[in-house]
Amino acid sequence: MRARLLRTFAPLVLVTAALLGSGCGDNTAAAPVPPTTSQQAPQDTGHARLNQLVGEWTAEKSTFVAGGTPENPIVTRDAVSRWSWVAETGGNFLREEVTGTFGDRPYYRLGLLGYSPVDDRYEWSTFDSVTPLTMAYRGAKGSANAPELSMTGEFTDPGITGPANVGKSVPMRTVIRLESPDRTVMELYFTPPGEPERLADRVVLTRLS
Repeated sequence: MRARLLRTFAPLVLVTAALLGSGCGDNTAAAPVPPTTSQQAPQDTGHARLNQLVGEWTAEKSTFVAGGTPENPIVTRDAVSRWSWVAETGGNFLREEVTGTFGDRPYYRLGLLGYSPVDDRYEWSTFDSVTPLTMAYRGAKGSANAPELSMTGEFTDPGITGPANVGKSVPMRTVIRLESPDRTVMELYFTPPGEPERLADRVVLTRLS
């Protein structure tokens, strides 16, 4: 009986010993590769330029449409803008999250900013609590070295530029000026049908951290 038990458990003992040996042997195994952090970006000049945005900023937002006018814009001074690299994309995209108020309502915006090496241009998409649609913009091919980031797109107007334009396609343009490590200005322009381009929104970012 004892011999039979030994024959039964001997293989288990050997496996256990092997496992223990692999775990308790020398400590010369390679150290684990550190995970990509939210502050790391690919090492090309197009992405590196965007590093200046990483961090936390106060956001003073002036809105000249959707209830605001050029003479009397809706001004938001309590907003905070937070920028970080999206680690899950390999650091290819920056995420912006803005929280604050718009008029008497809570305001939220999620933005994704990226650089396309193939087209040598910047691309920007936003989603917010005011406009019930995606706003997407692309720079012209080969424009990434321009002094400011200028990206264009169009959207179907739900009434932002006035009731006469509901359902119409409105060209739009976002300009991002990286003025200094501590100040960035973001402007949004609309071109309603039959009208010249006009400023719709301006956000002045001042660095907190």
